[in-house]
Amino acid sequence: MSYLFIDADITKSETLPAQFYKSQEVFDLLKEKVFVKSWQWIGDVNILVPQPESISPIVLLENYLDEPLICVRDQNSSIKCFTNVCTHRGNILCHQPETLKDLSCMYHGRRFGLDGRFKFMPEFKEAKSFPRACDSLKQFSLKQFGNHLFVGLEPDFDFDEVIEGMSERIGFLPLNVFKHDPTLDKSYTINCHWALYCDNYLEGFHIPFVHDDLNEALDYGNYKTMIYDYFNLQIGYSDTSEDTFSFPEDHVDFGKNVAAYYYWIFPNMMFNFYPWGLSINIVKPISMNKTQVSFITYIYDETKLNRGAGALLDKVELEDEFVVEGVHKGLKSRYYKAGRFSPTREQGVHHFHLLLARYMNKDID
Repeated sequence: MSYLFIDADITKSETLPAQFYKSQEVFDLLKEKVFVKSWQWIGDVNILVPQPESISPIVLLENYLDEPLICVRDQNSSIKCFTNVCTHRGNILCHQPETLKDLSCMYHGRRFGLDGRFKFMPEFKEAKSFPRACDSLKQFSLKQFGNHLFVGLEPDFDFDEVIEGMSERIGFLPLNVFKHDPTLDKSYTINCHWALYCDNYLEGFHIPFVHDDLNEALDYGNYKTMIYDYFNLQIGYSDTSEDTFSFPEDHVDFGKNVAAYYYWIFPNMMFNFYPWGLSINIVKPISMNKTQVSFITYIYDETKLNRGAGALLDKVELEDEFVVEGVHKGLKSRYYKAGRFSPTREQGVHHFHLLLARYMNKDID
């Protein structure tokens, strides 16, 4: 793969080249260089491991990373994440959520504690230098934000920085009382490269051209993007105080009519906060030409549902899909190479491309 250059000066920078979205080599490299090195949302702690001795299997980014994990709440209510692969012959340990006092492999009987440590293996008394540290289950970094759990396989940045940054604005919300409503969850399959979906999300530039209803709910002239190290925030303001957040007096946005906070976390997670609650969007690569986007819905104030910027989300999604699929087709043209960024409207996309280039360029001479 050739070196990717994104100028840090947005007024001079070009976007990622079209080849980035068309190369199978790049698509495959993104697994190890980006996704293994970052963080992923894996679910709600109260659903995954609701009580002591709960265990729950997870396949991280199925059809892409396909990494088998197991989330465990031990006897002391400590929550951990391990590989779901037996260290003997590689068999999957757990196939469904259960309540267990330890983990046992059904293939040859190897057992592990809920702390991941090796406990017992039949017919191994004569094995020398056994057990070793690697005979215990590999543990992965786990972070909790409200009820939400995030795992990092080999993360190279601290997710606490993301939590602290997001808490500056949404920390006043009682995330622990937000209730998951599975009846409102949806999954979309889109014929595009996953990064194109993120590109589109990361700018409000297209709102007045693509989303009539959303544009009426937002004050496009005051739409704002804020850049942090590994996430960014788009703030959607309203012309009126109707269907906006009620802030405490010490809040940084007190007195402003904020209709929505749109948080993007590198590389593929969106946390959209509205006065009614939270819509989590997880972008899941399937192939260069296909992406699945999962919408997970948490309700805080049901009386505010289907109002303001947080209304008609399905309509907004379908409008986004149409344009993103159009871009995906257009990038296949032999005559398109790269574009330029709007310095005033595409700071989020520029930030994303900078991060992708930084990660993909590592270890390239």
